[in-house]
Amino acid sequence: MNRFTKSKTMIFPREIIVGHKTTAQVAELCNRIIRGKNALIVADKTTKKLSGNEILKILKKANYEVKEIIVNAANISEVNNVINFAHKHKIDMLLGVGGGSVIDVTKLAAFELSTPFISVPTCASHDGVASPRASLKHKSGSVSKTASSPLAVLADTEIIYKAPYKMLASGCADAISNISAVMDWKLANRLKHEEYSSHAAVLAETAAQLIMDHADEIKPDIEKSAWIAVKAMIVSGVAMSVAGNTRPASGSEHMFSHMLDHLGPGILLKGRRKKKPLHGEQCGIGAIMMVYLHGGDWEKIRDSLKKIGAPTTSEELGVSKKKIIEALVRAHEIRPERYTILGETGLTEKAAKTLAKQTGVI
Repeated sequence: MNRFTKSKTMIFPREIIVGHKTTAQVAELCNRIIRGKNALIVADKTTKKLSGNEILKILKKANYEVKEIIVNAANISEVNNVINFAHKHKIDMLLGVGGGSVIDVTKLAAFELSTPFISVPTCASHDGVASPRASLKHKSGSVSKTASSPLAVLADTEIIYKAPYKMLASGCADAISNISAVMDWKLANRLKHEEYSSHAAVLAETAAQLIMDHADEIKPDIEKSAWIAVKAMIVSGVAMSVAGNTRPASGSEHMFSHMLDHLGPGILLKGRRKKKPLHGEQCGIGAIMMVYLHGGDWEKIRDSLKKIGAPTTSEELGVSKKKIIEALVRAHEIRPERYTILGETGLTEKAAKTLAKQTGVI
């Protein structure tokens, strides 16, 4: 008889604090969950002013030795800078204070250092707030890496809701896109016998459903919007911890988004160069089309995104129709080992055009 030898590690945040003016609780939180008094605040220039300086003041008042480091991008060079700085100053804990890039750099540095970190989001642009994965930029796009789950999440909704609303809408779209990711995961389980966790899938779907159920309430300049969005993003991050990978929240819609990034920084629309779309915005549009391919309720995805104010068309996204089609045709190249509704050979150009037109994306 064969012995059962399977094992799995799941690491979750020990505490999650979400709400109005929760930054004031940072010292008490650190006292409860972390040994040692040497703290490193990781932020960018903007988030240092938004929240980092206040956290520094609170921790110093509570007799912590606090250092700061500024990061400028989510890349391996910045991660190494944080690691080297933390080693030099014998840091006991990291606080990632900022948006997705800052938190991704912090969580990867924490993973390499085997040092606890607290996630302190200043905006809610994607579901990486509590996940055990980090997305780093390189020349050909983004790469997802195993990282540390935060020991705690401290989300101050008073700060988050004041960030540009575009970021919050993007984060909501990212959470909604869990619907297509889970559909892909179930498909891979049926056709490729890929390991599947119903518990992780339910959590991911719950995060998406929370946003869609409250889509009418998610508006600019309303603090409750940040409350709803952050809760959903944290649940989505926990789903990935349960799964031990990004499957519950990353499928064909993310492959589509990453291919858009891979196709180049020049986003042109009617001769005008526009700001690069946010990751969650791209995933939201990807989810509309991928749920259509699955035969699911793609209109509900589209309508929820519209209510929130996230893009649902190529024009609103600021991406040319040509680039949308090319990204659909080539999306399967991003993670060929991850089976999705796009299959192993992807869509033909004709099929991609039909898909984008039928869903109103182009």
